[in-house]
Amino acid sequence: MAIHHFSRRTMLRGLGVSMALPWMESSRVWGDESKAAKEASTAPTRMAILFSGCGFHKQEWWAKGEGNALELGKVLAPLNDFRDQLTFIRGLYNAEALKGNIHSSQTGNLLSGAPLSSGGTIRSGTSVDQVVAQQIGHRTKLPSLVLGCEKANPSVHKNYSMLYSSHISWSSPTTPTPLEVYPALAFDQLFKDSAQRGDKSVLDAVLADASDFRRNISRLDQQKLDEYLNSVREVEQRIARAGNRGELQGWRPTLTKPNIPRPADGYPQDIVEHMRLMSDILVLAFQTDTTRVCTLKLNNDHGTLRFPHLGVDYMIHHLLSHSDTDDWLKVNQFFLEQMAYIAGKLDAIQEGERTALDNSMLMLCSSMMTGHHDASQLPVVMLGRAGGQIQGGQNLDYSGQSDRQMCRLYLSMMDKMGIKLGQFGDATQRLDEV
Repeated sequence: MAIHHFSRRTMLRGLGVSMALPWMESSRVWGDESKAAKEASTAPTRMAILFSGCGFHKQEWWAKGEGNALELGKVLAPLNDFRDQLTFIRGLYNAEALKGNIHSSQTGNLLSGAPLSSGGTIRSGTSVDQVVAQQIGHRTKLPSLVLGCEKANPSVHKNYSMLYSSHISWSSPTTPTPLEVYPALAFDQLFKDSAQRGDKSVLDAVLADASDFRRNISRLDQQKLDEYLNSVREVEQRIARAGNRGELQGWRPTLTKPNIPRPADGYPQDIVEHMRLMSDILVLAFQTDTTRVCTLKLNNDHGTLRFPHLGVDYMIHHLLSHSDTDDWLKVNQFFLEQMAYIAGKLDAIQEGERTALDNSMLMLCSSMMTGHHDASQLPVVMLGRAGGQIQGGQNLDYSGQSDRQMCRLYLSMMDKMGIKLGQFGDATQRLDEV
């Protein structure tokens, strides 16, 4: 196991707790103790991949024009405020995903393009997020953060393991990366040296170190530090309140009874609060440089989430995806709202001349274009400029090209993270426009 050395400028410490700091003008706090890290003064590039299963509304996933004239279909309407930071991509696909023509066979290699083993055995490929994490993860406390809002399904469906449809992140061809669906434990990953329950607040543990650190930074950075610590406290309090209301994912011994009906398989009882907590944790992870790589699986492909807050509680997500109804559009927009929420939070964080959104790549995708298992092209939308490396306001169409592998996009994304590979999955060429 690699040993990471963090300076006092990089980490606030307390008993059993370490908490990374946001970007500040007074102190270079990114990365490790290497000479290159000490000399670097710009915020790092981050990569987040969001996943929504079962595709989107067939008639309302589109973009027209580009730049200031970019128009978005109704599914993408929540992203209207970020059109200058948006890259819409159509036509990419994974050739291997067309072989099984079911959810598991189309999702298990979404981020790798690798062939999948059938017959209930597990073999895929290492996903792009984990390739990046294995290369740069030593620079941060966590190599990557792998979050989900729906538990994995270990069963077999039509000769393929449902683990394929439950995991988008793979640490190796045979190992899905452990998925954290509990907000409190995800939060602990960021700030505690080991995940624990029932002990003192993260902030309470590091206040003495924070007070000492505060004396040696500028007045502007003192204000930024106070705002950051307040945001950490807010997330802590929201997690505590959600636990008291019985709205956290799965079983917690402190609950008495839920205040909304609990799904039989133990999925989140309040998906709105669950997704927002996970989104806030993703933002905190990037803001503090605790990790630079994150995946957030909003639901499973072939998933069972329901959406009573939208007035859509009569059918599970998977079945709802089979018809392009107004209710299906509502659900699609709800998932895109999570991306917009994350983008908005990152855009409000100033890091030198850029915002955290400017310094990030957020990609949202699905393993099929529509709920009718159409994987001949995949829905892809990106936000952020990757530290000035992506133009934004782009509308890219590869549907008429012969070389339209999804893995070409991953090669381009890895380039932005400083990782140059000659080949990934079934691709050897980048996307020049990304």
